[in-house]
Amino acid sequence: MSHPRFSDADIDELPRELIELGRQIAAVSGPQRRELESAYARVIESVRRRRRILALVQDALAQLRLDIKYLMFDLEVTRKERDALRSQLEDWQ
Repeated sequence: MSHPRFSDADIDELPRELIELGRQIAAVSGPQRRELESAYARVIESVRRRRRILALVQDALAQLRLDIKYLMFDLEVTRKERDALRSQLEDWQ
């Protein structure tokens, strides 16, 4: 990270505070810079991983909600069919 360059995707993806921290680390000179860059890279990867996980969880929840709606619809239709068949049976008896 000797010359950090943040693409538009990075800027949109990362919190402003982390981007600013990266710029400040880039301004540091000396042996501490490597340690800071290494720690910064781990933090950035962790943030990205958490965002990917969050997106996966949100997608899974959205799919679960949709599945529940379909199941509720199926249940309602099945109950109506059952009631209609019961009514037909009672009429025949």
